[in-house]
Amino acid sequence: MALKGPQKTVVQLVSVVLVMGALSWASVPFYDWFCRVTGFGGTTGVADAGSDSILDKTIKVRFDASKERGMPWEFRPVQQEMELRIGETGLAFYEAYNPTDRPVAGQASYNVAPYSAGGYFDKIACFCFEEQVLQPGERVQMPVSFFVDPEIVNDRDAKYVHTITLSYTFYEIDLPEGYAALDKQTETNTN
Repeated sequence: MALKGPQKTVVQLVSVVLVMGALSWASVPFYDWFCRVTGFGGTTGVADAGSDSILDKTIKVRFDASKERGMPWEFRPVQQEMELRIGETGLAFYEAYNPTDRPVAGQASYNVAPYSAGGYFDKIACFCFEEQVLQPGERVQMPVSFFVDPEIVNDRDAKYVHTITLSYTFYEIDLPEGYAALDKQTETNTN
């Protein structure tokens, strides 16, 4: 049975809507994958272990911290910068403090500048991969272990990079289920 006139148009429009919906649903994971593979937008790489090769050339890594508007934590890098050899594993710490009287959950997003260095900045371990819950008055130091891939010296744009800035932004997220009950109980007790 062949579709004619209005029926054909309706089927075509529904098909277009379904295809557009599928493409929009797939765009976020595809863009995330693309950024991780290419380092586009300052997205870093992820590694299981440090580099096998360490060069005599050094590079400076700066650390930056910010918070989303309304995030009640205090958040800062413990050290402002470090200089290490390309390929050498570095370990830096960021400090977070919850000055409120309630538990607060947060998660960090990150990027690297300049963008051309993003694909060569590899994180081995990072607090940004997990949600963080700080109790009232709790202060923690969170590590990030990383190295700059020696292949950076072979990239026509990135090989001129002398300083890389690693930036984290913390934003508040909903408390996990077990904490949410505690938070509601605290609110009830204070009212």
